Amino acid sequence: MRLGAHMSISGGVDTAFDRGEQVGCDAMQIFTKNNNQWRAAPLKEKTVERYHRRQAETGITPVVAHAAYLLNLATPDDELWHKSIDALVVEMERCDVLAIPYLVIHPGSHVGSGEAAGIARVVEALNVAHDRLPDARVKITLETTAGQGTNLGYRFEQLAAMIAGTEASDRLAVCYDTCHTLAAGYDFRTPEGYAEVFRQFDEIIGLDRLTVFHFNDSKQDLGSRRDRHAHIGEGFVGLEGFRHILNDPRFREIPMLLETPKSKDMHEDVENLARLRALIAG
Repeated sequence: MRLGAHMSISGGVDTAFDRGEQVGCDAMQIFTKNNNQWRAAPLKEKTVERYHRRQAETGITPVVAHAAYLLNLATPDDELWHKSIDALVVEMERCDVLAIPYLVIHPGSHVGSGEAAGIARVVEALNVAHDRLPDARVKITLETTAGQGTNLGYRFEQLAAMIAGTEASDRLAVCYDTCHTLAAGYDFRTPEGYAEVFRQFDEIIGLDRLTVFHFNDSKQDLGSRRDRHAHIGEGFVGLEGFRHILNDPRFREIPMLLETPKSKDMHEDVENLARLRALIAG
């Protein structure tokens, strides 16, 4: 199994491997730039070289990137929409330099314009980004969301519509977040519920699109539409929800990445990864 967590890039993207190695990551997620800023300083050649060297030394693969939360591809605000596309293109370029295969992004918020209008806006933005980087190798990976506020992506059908409307749909993938999906109303905690949720996912989106899991327990229960991450086994997903995914042979090669709260010494990541590994059937 490719288990890991989101790691800080404080001091440079290359430093994430030191932290990932420290907590026992097989795979890893990072930001490729400061998540709280629009601009990004160019990646230095020495940093890129050390990044690739440390990845080879640690064997941590794949590395998944998460786009900045500032981006909103669904917004009706033209200035923010164009700014978001520009920032997305920069992140795609950085992913290619670092040989990162998947760039996870929240689809965005329609901010009152309506779901149909928001989805259309996302599709147009994806088409623009793809047109500007026709040879980019990274796949934009749309994340399932809790549906808080006017956020899109909380129904499989919404993600499917975004994919279907995008011209280069083969360049898109999907990330399944356990906290978000439970909060959105998909109950995968029992064997029967698990089978049904992933049957729907396969029918509506296609399991071939599923390339990343975010493993987060949820402080809020089924259908809450609230995005509140909890440590593994300490929320409403519970250990059984993770056990189903971990022991599904269809997902053996897919990175499963923590985004749970942690302190500076990252002992929480060590504990959460140990809990997950204990659920894998021998």
